[in-house]
Amino acid sequence: MNGIHDMGGLHGFGAVTVEPDEPPFHEPWEARVFGMVQSLGGGNIDAGRHSIERLDPVAYLKDGYFGRWLAALERTLRDFGILAPGELEERMRQSDRPLAPVRPRGAAAWKPAPRSYLRPLAAARAFALGQPVKTTDHQPSGHTRLPAYARRRRGAIVRLHPAMVFPDDHAHGRGENPQYLYTVGFAAAELWGDGAEPAAAVHLDLFESYLEPA
Repeated sequence: MNGIHDMGGLHGFGAVTVEPDEPPFHEPWEARVFGMVQSLGGGNIDAGRHSIERLDPVAYLKDGYFGRWLAALERTLRDFGILAPGELEERMRQSDRPLAPVRPRGAAAWKPAPRSYLRPLAAARAFALGQPVKTTDHQPSGHTRLPAYARRRRGAIVRLHPAMVFPDDHAHGRGENPQYLYTVGFAAAELWGDGAEPAAAVHLDLFESYLEPA
């Protein structure tokens, strides 16, 4: 979807600040949010990303990375009827219990469970290695992994990947509908115009339905 989350190529937001020796979490509550989301297990990462995309634009910019995670988690719990509207706010007003330590001493380090989005697909590929392609004018109202700055742009296939779960459908409960994935190389000038860095290139992993022969 077209929203504030798709910021690639937009001007006016300033330089990206790189913090030396940045810690994984800046505040204890960020670690708690990470733990809550990961403890749910499994899940649908595409639906989770789309939930973040639907946040209010001001909140998206103001709340920070883990603030978005928390807001998306709250939205999901309400959507599934686990929390009633206003229930979370009421619980916060009533709760006076002290918080437990973020991580008890001696606790085992968290390790993500292995999970694969690769799927077998009998259909033949539509594109070959080295083939010139053009991205479609894909303007969905829902989730997509084709960024706005790369739409209607010409490039070439530089790597072939197996078929994978298609996020545009998976995020909305329409099934996995696997598609082949390709790494497409774009000249920086094709994406950014005259202001692009000379001789630079950008590689994007794009699904087959985002592409057409150039």
